[in-house]
Amino acid sequence: MNIRRHIFAVVTAGMLSTGAYAADIKVGVTGPYTGGSSSMGVSMRDGVRLAAKEINAAGGINGNKIVLLERDDEAKNERGVQIAQELINNEKVVATLGFVNTGVALASQRFYQDAKIPVLNNVATGTMITHQFPNAPENYIFRNAAADNIQAPMIAKEAVEKRGLKKVAILADSTNYGQLGREDLEKALKTYGVTPVAEEKFNIGDVDMTSQLLKAKNAGAEVILTYAIGPELAQIANGMSKLGWKKPMIGSWTLSMASFIDTAGKNGNGATMPETYIQTPSTTPKRKAFQEAYLKEFKPKNNNIASPVSAAQGYDSVYLLAAAIKQANSTEGPKILEALQNLKAPVDGVVTTYNKPFSATNHEAISSANDVVMGVVENGRVEFLNAEDAAPKGSKKK
Repeated sequence: MNIRRHIFAVVTAGMLSTGAYAADIKVGVTGPYTGGSSSMGVSMRDGVRLAAKEINAAGGINGNKIVLLERDDEAKNERGVQIAQELINNEKVVATLGFVNTGVALASQRFYQDAKIPVLNNVATGTMITHQFPNAPENYIFRNAAADNIQAPMIAKEAVEKRGLKKVAILADSTNYGQLGREDLEKALKTYGVTPVAEEKFNIGDVDMTSQLLKAKNAGAEVILTYAIGPELAQIANGMSKLGWKKPMIGSWTLSMASFIDTAGKNGNGATMPETYIQTPSTTPKRKAFQEAYLKEFKPKNNNIASPVSAAQGYDSVYLLAAAIKQANSTEGPKILEALQNLKAPVDGVVTTYNKPFSATNHEAISSANDVVMGVVENGRVEFLNAEDAAPKGSKKK
């Protein structure tokens, strides 16, 4: 028996030294890879793939290989629920990354919470996502995207404080994302004593915004504030053009989606939004390396990442999870949770350098506007709105 054990140990060591792995670390990746939200989902998934490939090429996590189990939730709540149950019960994932749509996150993550499996929301921004289980002794829900209660005040500040536009109209879609975002906007505007002159909603798939825009126009709106996703946002920009009524569009980060920019064309120019990451120019060495690697690996159209924010945050979420698993030296949910809440070493990310990004009471890696800048659509891509933000600098610190 001793000889057998010795042979096994030698073989195992040999496997590890030649690039094989001791075990697989199964990680779920959930997002919409088809449909109107797909530019976010695919970009997120590709950012996750790139990070996992880099980590595995460097020997994995404590000698173990990351295996991604990718699932298309189609931006449908019920599909997200099915996927969560499958990944937990059948695939035995140790964590899940993703959730692009706030509604899908809120419907699905309760299953991970019950199973004590950490979730890193890397795109969905609904404020309540990390606060869904306020009475739970342990909260397994984390996020490394900028929540709407960070974005909404930035949108209000840009419109009211910086541009002096107090007659605002809010156009938001009818999803959880749109309506929860609208509520955050209302709160942010209230701090300036501003009440919207019009508030209109629409459904996913709507292609005619004439009715909503006419109500905003007739109410005297000076600016359109938005909470929706790319295809419908493009209909707002194109609808204003058809009416011959051009007003500024300022909204959530989704105005940076290719499905807005490409469909709106010149009508999208000037649309302004908060961003955690703008593709060019690269303002840190980490961003430059990420951009070059992403373009080489996935070859996006015209070298424009369809949703740069989603790609960068997807990438960073893998490194945050890997740091926690490495520190915990375990794939058990409670131990990963404990490590995430007390990461000892900084994690060099694309969005920022994450220095103790989480705690037991704060599961938001982006916890202030310091890691967010304003972007503007110009001629088919997002640029920095403020020149000082585009200047190269060291890693941004929260």
